[in-house]
Amino acid sequence: MIEQSAFTFSSDDGVDLFASKWIKGEQQKPRALVQIAHGMAEYIMRYDSFAKELAAQNIFVYGNDHRGHGETAKLANSYGYFSDENGFEKVLQDMRTLTTIMEKEYPDVPIFLFGHSMGSFLSRRYIQLFGDKLSGVVLCGTGGNPGIIGKVGAMIASREKKRKGSTVPSPLLNKLTFGNFNKAFRPNRTEFDWLSRDEKQVDKYIEDSMCGGVFSSGFFFDFLNGLGTVHKKQNVSSVPLDLPIFLISGSRDPVGGKSGKGVLQTFKSFKQIGSKDVRYKLYKEARHELLNEINKDEVQMDIINWINDHLRSSGSIKTL
Repeated sequence: MIEQSAFTFSSDDGVDLFASKWIKGEQQKPRALVQIAHGMAEYIMRYDSFAKELAAQNIFVYGNDHRGHGETAKLANSYGYFSDENGFEKVLQDMRTLTTIMEKEYPDVPIFLFGHSMGSFLSRRYIQLFGDKLSGVVLCGTGGNPGIIGKVGAMIASREKKRKGSTVPSPLLNKLTFGNFNKAFRPNRTEFDWLSRDEKQVDKYIEDSMCGGVFSSGFFFDFLNGLGTVHKKQNVSSVPLDLPIFLISGSRDPVGGKSGKGVLQTFKSFKQIGSKDVRYKLYKEARHELLNEINKDEVQMDIINWINDHLRSSGSIKTL
């Protein structure tokens, strides 16, 4: 019997964060733990099906709604906004606080991090800072270095912050960031066709009041500057070389670039620093949300098998 329960925890600066965990009985000791970092404009309970699949394999799951998202945003009345300053870094510290809770509740159990989209970029920074605390990381729906475009976007966000205020939604930055994502799927049924080939999942996203929306200039400023930090060579070089890394993406995911160009760029960046165990898989024709794609069962099994392989290699388990 899989048990899902909600809880809150406080950040270092006093923000209350909504979180959820999925376990297989209170008395059961898990083989591993997975911490999920969700994407932009969504929330942790969208991963309920995936988390239950993991928990059924005795891999317990934790995740929180990031600042500006889901129930955390409701608690703080701050949808689409991280923080007054250093928002990207504060979200990272929130993730680290949750990891600490996991470590206390299940000492000496291997922890894996799963990050999707925005959560994948947060996870890439997380492993630069705290990679030695993890047994592996899965980066889903990530992308390459935005380069000069990202820098220009951060400048525009800075200007909009000063002109309109940090918490005001920015249609301009929203259009600059996501405006081209749907072009490859014309004629479009919806403005979110780029998320998945599964029309029911796309409609579900559109109908969900806690998904989508236009985020603030303050959020874009924090996120775009965070991307710049993630891609600095000296920061990439700080990732532990023995940390297992698994990159997964749809071949038609616009975040990953044409034919996964940005994913391959990221893979090569890890190889260049000497990472000993980094793999990638591009799913043919799949789009951005692999866990909501028509081949989601294949994706979930690949993740579970990858985790099991690394539990075996570390001696944490003998059999499945």
